[in-house]
Amino acid sequence: MERVVKVQEAKTRLSAILADVERGEEIVIARGDVPVARLIPFQEPAARELGFVPYRVPEQFDEPLPEEELAAWEA
Repeated sequence: MERVVKVQEAKTRLSAILADVERGEEIVIARGDVPVARLIPFQEPAARELGFVPYRVPEQFDEPLPEEELAAWEA
């Protein structure tokens, strides 16, 4: 469940609020009655293996483009 705190309280009690977030609580910071930010516990992104798309770079990848293709890109 998320708790709503006003900006002034967030400024005054930032360390305590961050400790609550570290314990898993979600905090919404509001300016007046308008929510403006949500503090949630940080999660490391999952590791992704490089090369997860089945694709091979063609051998001619580094060769110069034909003149007609260059002209199409420059138009």
